Amino acid sequence: MATFLLPFTLSLLTTLSLTSPATGTTPKTSNPNPIKLGTEKLSHFQFYWNDIQSGPNPTSISIVKPPPTTTSATGFGTVNMIDNPLTDKPDNNSQILGRAQGFYGLSSQEEIGLLMAMNFVFTTGRYNGSTLTVLGRNAVLQKVREMPVIGGTGLFRFARGYVQASTYTLNMQTRDAIVKYNVYVLHY
Repeated sequence: MATFLLPFTLSLLTTLSLTSPATGTTPKTSNPNPIKLGTEKLSHFQFYWNDIQSGPNPTSISIVKPPPTTTSATGFGTVNMIDNPLTDKPDNNSQILGRAQGFYGLSSQEEIGLLMAMNFVFTTGRYNGSTLTVLGRNAVLQKVREMPVIGGTGLFRFARGYVQASTYTLNMQTRDAIVKYNVYVLHY
């Protein structure tokens, strides 16, 4: 009896899962390309990320500090929230192209390594109103660091690609930094 009920029950469950509860009919497949994507393009551009931790109006602030008993030389456990200007030149007084908004956390006990989670929010030019999302590891002491672009909005819908970051200046006393970002992104 049990050997008969198992196949019958599986057959019934399969039939029920393939029908619509409201009409009892099999659902229709949707349009395979409802968005009508155009030709995919590769865009390359660069800007400067200005991480300002000093002065009266910092753009990067520490929101989590490690416990006082932690004596990590790498700052492991520290998290900073950012709203950093993206500029066209390595000077925080140059034209602002947008903002980097998100956070980074010191996530390595062995070296200065950051977990970066940020949106590049463009406010001028062709990409005004569009965003790119970067999520990845940033080994700060390497000359060039690569992180993935995992998505975007506006002109960058369905974006994927990578960024390469290289430190332009770093003031060890104020911890202010200017980092050059080269962006390579595929989008429609």
